[in-house]
Amino acid sequence: MLSPADHDLLLELLRIPTVNPLEEAGEDTDLPAAQRVFAAAATAAGFTTVHRTAPDPAVLDRDDVPLTVRERAGEPDFLAAQPSLVLRHGPAGVPAVMFNVHLDTVAGIEPAGFDGVRFTGRGAIDAKGPAVAMLAGVRAALPVLGDRVAVLVQAVAGEEGGAMGVYGTRPLIEAGHVGRLNVFCEPTGLRYLTRSTAAMTACVTVDGAGSVDDEPGAGHNATVLLGFLAQHFATALDGAEPGGRVCVAGLHTGTAHNRVYGTGRLLLNLSYPTAAAGRRLEELLARALRAGLTEFRERFHATGELRRTAEDAAKIVSLRWHKRGLPALDCRDRWATALLDSAGVAAWPPAEPAFTCDAIWMQDVPGTATVVLGPGDLAGNNAHAAGEFAELTQLDAFAATVTRVLTEFAARHEEDHVPDPA
Repeated sequence: MLSPADHDLLLELLRIPTVNPLEEAGEDTDLPAAQRVFAAAATAAGFTTVHRTAPDPAVLDRDDVPLTVRERAGEPDFLAAQPSLVLRHGPAGVPAVMFNVHLDTVAGIEPAGFDGVRFTGRGAIDAKGPAVAMLAGVRAALPVLGDRVAVLVQAVAGEEGGAMGVYGTRPLIEAGHVGRLNVFCEPTGLRYLTRSTAAMTACVTVDGAGSVDDEPGAGHNATVLLGFLAQHFATALDGAEPGGRVCVAGLHTGTAHNRVYGTGRLLLNLSYPTAAAGRRLEELLARALRAGLTEFRERFHATGELRRTAEDAAKIVSLRWHKRGLPALDCRDRWATALLDSAGVAAWPPAEPAFTCDAIWMQDVPGTATVVLGPGDLAGNNAHAAGEFAELTQLDAFAATVTRVLTEFAARHEEDHVPDPA
């Protein structure tokens, strides 16, 4: 399915660094250049560019924008360097399929290469490889689609780095760049996934007084307190919300051996399958924190070196949310799943956990159905890790899948006269 020109296109994209600025300072990044290259290839296939601009800063003035994004929003080039691109093939007013791909990557530049079998490089599977394969699959379907079906492509910024699509995908969806069927190209092993979890980040902070190592009991020991709470959360929240996951993550107080650190923080990342589940997890975490502080006081108030920490624990510990309130995708459109079944696409196993991606912003968009679908596997293809790769066979198979889905969509449009919400 992928031509030699597609191979060259993917290699060119892999050689352009597009690290999300939230990932790591100091790494080269040029997302606009990658978008220009991708847009040129799409134009050659008959697409027109309908949108390519940086988002309005007002999109970040919302309560659900992650703290890490809000903290960078004031930088003059932050949004300007991260435009998003929308391409269209076909006239307005006809049923449309939208494909969303993100061209930003995580940090850690990987050498780009292709040995005839395997592409390597940052973004090979997440998600520059799927973007090129998707374009090849659309191109093969165009003779069947004609002017009866339109294809939209969102090539977005702001998927990685914890940005959660708040300045990339969400503004495009709110501007109406959607289809009756919407496909978010992420590694799913070519199985369509109708769910996408959202995530929230909690920060438990200790703001106490430190002391020297000669008098450890004179201060508040944030290291012991946060270490205790980390273990407490790991057990108290394990499996607390069905379909949700709790990651007890970064803990930091200090690096020296000869002092007691009175301040520090512990981060937790909590995923959830529905907005209601997210709200329940918020309350469960708050309860677990209160219970953990009570248990810490009971356990250590009679000790010599940790008595002050135990007595003051409830006063010096606070909970702050760096990210919360995001939607989660749970698409139950039987028309769409029947279409994908007929196109020969396997369904994601119901018992297998979903993952988080920008598809969350399609929840509750009227007249639409949304799935996550792409080649490879996040872990198996080393996405976000050293040695990221995509097999040519995986990309070819995804391109063929895209062609079948579009062909089936066109056939059902003829039968059902499916309306286009755009």
